[in-house]
Amino acid sequence: MANSAKALSDVPAKSWVPHFIVCSMIWGSGFALIKIGVQAGIAPGWVAFWRCFFGALVLWALVLVRRLDVPRDWRLWGHALVVGTVLNAFPFTLFAWGEQYISSVTAGVWNSTIPLFTLAWVLIMLPDEKPTLRRLIGIATGLIGALVVLGVWSGGQSTLLKGSLICLVATTSYGLGYTYTRRFLSHADVPAITLSALQVGWAALELALCAPLLNGAPHWGGWGALAAMVLLGSIGTGLAYMWNLSVIRAVGSTVASTVAYLTPLWAAIVGVFFLDESLGWNTVVGALLIVSGVLLTRTSPSRPAPAPEPAGGPEPADDGARSVEADPAKP
Repeated sequence: MANSAKALSDVPAKSWVPHFIVCSMIWGSGFALIKIGVQAGIAPGWVAFWRCFFGALVLWALVLVRRLDVPRDWRLWGHALVVGTVLNAFPFTLFAWGEQYISSVTAGVWNSTIPLFTLAWVLIMLPDEKPTLRRLIGIATGLIGALVVLGVWSGGQSTLLKGSLICLVATTSYGLGYTYTRRFLSHADVPAITLSALQVGWAALELALCAPLLNGAPHWGGWGALAAMVLLGSIGTGLAYMWNLSVIRAVGSTVASTVAYLTPLWAAIVGVFFLDESLGWNTVVGALLIVSGVLLTRTSPSRPAPAPEPAGGPEPADDGARSVEADPAKP
């Protein structure tokens, strides 16, 4: 084991780029799968439940197959409960709710704002982080992009505004979840798959209790909707965690998190060609502005020297914005 984290240039691209691209395709396509479920009449709470349920099944199966120990620290379970709420149960429900009013393409664009909200929470919750001119310009650029997507010069459509605001609340929750994870879970001496299984398992349990209260009994949307939920949960919330973990281990969470820049592209491709959704010029321009803003907030002209490796492996790179060991790209 090396004494310091590997530099990106030292890591062969073939060891992580394929998983990186696959994850961007899976999470970008996830918005279309949500749309299929919503259009089939599956209520938002149940869309969120099924994806967490199938995701938890896959993650716990990986824990069992790899014979990983289950942590006994009750505080860790408590932190996983909080993260499962703000990083899974709550935003998953909101994205499904939002897609009742907007296209999967637009939802994919809003997903790319997650790093901006993550930075906002970092500046609030981590006192050692200071705002810089570059970051402030990045946030302003992202906000301008959001206004372009909404088409504010024409007054905006009420349904577009409603769905967009719902999705933005979801991305705000994601940002809180990533910052909380960074502060309370990222340095836990527990495999990431185990932490993910705890987190998604808690979310599935919460939604099993809340979905009936919010949306009544589950609705059978047909075999197509069921297939969409299985894929969304088992692959998008299950297997993709494992593949994304390999990227984090190889090149750090900073590089892994840039998958958020590609998800709007895949969301647009799937939405336009498979769901016959429209793609306006303002959506494209707004998405480019949002991604540009994210890039400004996530890059720094100078970086600290690599930290020593912990016992469990290399510490993910820190870009000054406190990247978390969870991916901000999944819908």
